[in-house]
Amino acid sequence: MYRTLFIALILSGLAHAQTFRAGAATSNITPPLGSGIVGGWSAPPATHIHDELHARCLVLDDGTTRLVFVVVDSVSVNREVFDEAKRQVQSATGIPPANMMMSATHTHSASSARGENAMVVGPPLDEYQKFLVRRISDGVRRAVNNLEPARIGWGTGKVPQHVFNRRWLLRDGQTAPNPFGGRDRAVMNPGGYRDRLLKPAGPVNPDVYFLSLESVSGRPIALLANYWLHYVGGVGAGHISADYFGAFAGRIQELLGADRQDPPFVGILANGPCADVNNNNYGATTPAPRYKPYEKIHIVANDVAQEVLRVRKTITHRDWVPLKAAASELALAMRHPSPEMVERARGIVAQPKSGNPDPLHVEIYARRTLDASKWPDNVNIVLQTFRIGDVGIAAIPFETFTETGLEIKAKSPFKDTFTIELANGGLGYLPTPEQHELGGYETWLGTNRVEREASRKIVATVMDLFGKVK
Repeated sequence: MYRTLFIALILSGLAHAQTFRAGAATSNITPPLGSGIVGGWSAPPATHIHDELHARCLVLDDGTTRLVFVVVDSVSVNREVFDEAKRQVQSATGIPPANMMMSATHTHSASSARGENAMVVGPPLDEYQKFLVRRISDGVRRAVNNLEPARIGWGTGKVPQHVFNRRWLLRDGQTAPNPFGGRDRAVMNPGGYRDRLLKPAGPVNPDVYFLSLESVSGRPIALLANYWLHYVGGVGAGHISADYFGAFAGRIQELLGADRQDPPFVGILANGPCADVNNNNYGATTPAPRYKPYEKIHIVANDVAQEVLRVRKTITHRDWVPLKAAASELALAMRHPSPEMVERARGIVAQPKSGNPDPLHVEIYARRTLDASKWPDNVNIVLQTFRIGDVGIAAIPFETFTETGLEIKAKSPFKDTFTIELANGGLGYLPTPEQHELGGYETWLGTNRVEREASRKIVATVMDLFGKVK
């Protein structure tokens, strides 16, 4: 008995004698002027760079395991890009891909990292994608170079004033038209239906989660936050911008007094499950105020940063915590249009353009329908979980509905759990089966690409992966 206790005490002491280290770095990924800005229904050329885009990189090391987190200022990044970046990082550092999480923020003011046509599956990498791969790889390697003894803490705050479900049900069972000639019960951004609104179609999550890294002397190294809100927007016409994600990074650095450090402090804001959430309150009884360009972005970024700072003052930074990672691939069936849908789409595309407004984007979705008819039967996705001390993190390669993120949080074996969306790829929206029944933009073929049961299969796989890192 005493011998067993003695060995246990020795092993415990050895574990805590290990040095916890952290390193962070950024890589500039700003595309050239003239690049098409994606995120809307067209891709106008960039005429101005308001603020640079970055890949923000964090490496953690508990003496046995290294974890990598990269958050990229992009609307979405194809899996092929992240896979190649991971291959280069593994070749240079030995860190396995399963220990690397790479995600997009979902800014709508960046050039495409999805190739010429985001609806085509698996094309070769274009010039910007190759540039992005190299920049991500370099950023991670620089973060490894910056590894130093560190302490880590975490916390959760609340910023409820900026999250509103953007999908609404209409009164008395009313429906709205969709671009396929059908009708939907749920309407996204229902500004034209204000007199008919019943209630939001789903929940929101007001929480902001964060990991804080500091040197043993107390100097801030990095802060990784997670907030479940779509981009904010309101940028200048033709402007490239990292949106509120980049503004948060700058503001938290300012609030922490971490300017002009060597090595530089890195603030990071990863997006959480917010496919059905944005910053517009359609249930408000008074008109929304008018904002100057970037004003609302900075309001949101400041409020999130101020709450993180408030909570950070109350937490304890620990000298050492265990790190674990688990990953697996899940095969999902891809959606395909019916023969009738394909025939209708061909007819629409063949018609001469009338020049009349197309508020339902009928032609765009006709072209997406034709692209979808060529999709493979299945697609493999990467799912990941991480343990950082008592914190659990899930990573999903879709724009994920908030209710799915809340389900993962409720079922997680960790007290503190958050989910990063658009991680390790970007395959469009991930409605729940119940949201599919309501219809709406997020469920349309071309916006959504995979089977209706996908969210349930993903949650089940994530729970299995959490069991491996607990």
